[in-house]
Amino acid sequence: MGVTSHMKQSCISDLEYISKIKVNTQTVLKRAQHIQGQKIPTKQWQAAWLLKAVTCIDLTTLAGDDTPSNIQRLCLKAIQPVEYKLLKKMDMHDKEVTTAAVCVYPSRVADAAKLLEAAKSTLPVASVATGFPAGQTPLETRLQEVRMAVADGATEIDIVINRTLALTGQWEAMFDEIRQFRMVCGNAHMKTILAVGELGTFTNVYKASMVAMMAGSDFIKTSTGKEAINATYSVAIVMARAIRNYYLFTGYKVGFKPAGGIRTAQECLVWLNLIKEELGNDWLCPHLFRLGASSLLTDIERQLYHHVTGQYAAYDELPMA
Repeated sequence: MGVTSHMKQSCISDLEYISKIKVNTQTVLKRAQHIQGQKIPTKQWQAAWLLKAVTCIDLTTLAGDDTPSNIQRLCLKAIQPVEYKLLKKMDMHDKEVTTAAVCVYPSRVADAAKLLEAAKSTLPVASVATGFPAGQTPLETRLQEVRMAVADGATEIDIVINRTLALTGQWEAMFDEIRQFRMVCGNAHMKTILAVGELGTFTNVYKASMVAMMAGSDFIKTSTGKEAINATYSVAIVMARAIRNYYLFTGYKVGFKPAGGIRTAQECLVWLNLIKEELGNDWLCPHLFRLGASSLLTDIERQLYHHVTGQYAAYDELPMA
């Protein structure tokens, strides 16, 4: 997107609006319980939803021991996330099923971009930045980190907010910081991580969501994956309602990314259903929905294997016929 394309569209730029927001905790919890209790798709419908989930994954490695060889394996897996033989059995082998992006630390962006280019893949490289995960480094350092990641080939940047500003109600200062990140992102898509497990209340989550969108975020994201509490269905409902209200105010669709602790196929089906119910079918695409995950794909493959063969076992122990 352009540097300020939807900042200009906002009709709620008066930040006094934020101070008046209140979220009813019991209503949110009741809605989350309802979502969790709903039936999920089965058989061929489940397989279709799981393939949809694959295309929405930001396949991620954020480990201290990341090396160029780790990044190579990540990129190759993102390009071919589901074994060709499985896809062929489902008549999906010619649909170019890939993950939505690969997500790495800024120091590994150049490696990922080079590997994807060599593989003739247009898969986006996303990078966490701005002092991930704590966001406690000086502002200029955080801005420079974004500049470097973009210069090295990142086309998506996952920034983190300064939680102190949210916890102390300094919404204008938070808006100004995020807007500066938006400017240095240039044409790279910006996902703003709220670190919801550290914001204290649903009201703070909603306010932070609104400020992040007003400042130009393309996505709002639940967590870094490093907090004690990461993506939960209740927090997702609060963020989704903020996205929906922002769309009603401005006509601009902001994406949503849950991240942290999403490991099973069953969980990702609940996430897809939540988005379908709260935001509608338009959001069920990589342009507006991402799953931040590193190990989720393994379980999705296992479930797809069961769909094709009728067998449950460790995926790599059962070669396809």
